[in-house]
Amino acid sequence: MPYLSWPGAAQVCRLERTTRRGGKETREVHYAITSLPPERADAKLLLHIWRSHWAIENRLHWVRDVTFGEDRCRIRRGHGPQVCSAFRNAAISLLRRCGVTNIAAELRAHALQVDRLLAKLGIFKE
Repeated sequence: MPYLSWPGAAQVCRLERTTRRGGKETREVHYAITSLPPERADAKLLLHIWRSHWAIENRLHWVRDVTFGEDRCRIRRGHGPQVCSAFRNAAISLLRRCGVTNIAAELRAHALQVDRLLAKLGIFKE
């Protein structure tokens, strides 16, 4: 591919979208590089993959960053960051398995009733 000399890259895709924020129209352009050749991934499949990636980003990383304050965490040495991340992931997974759709609201609701939250998660009995 003469226009693409990135090692392992098979195609480049461009996503354009127009959004409205506060009554103002904004046009965004995003690019991606993939190792999937065109015969394995057409534009429709690439769009699906792109959207699936952002579903994961919005569903997991956003909750970790905003609800659990992961970016503000001051633990930076040793195994601490990995351990804290594992606990956050476990908490999110447990809450989702219990059918919780709004994790932030659920944590606020049980902030002073940890025993009830743990019982709801099946960790302790009330």
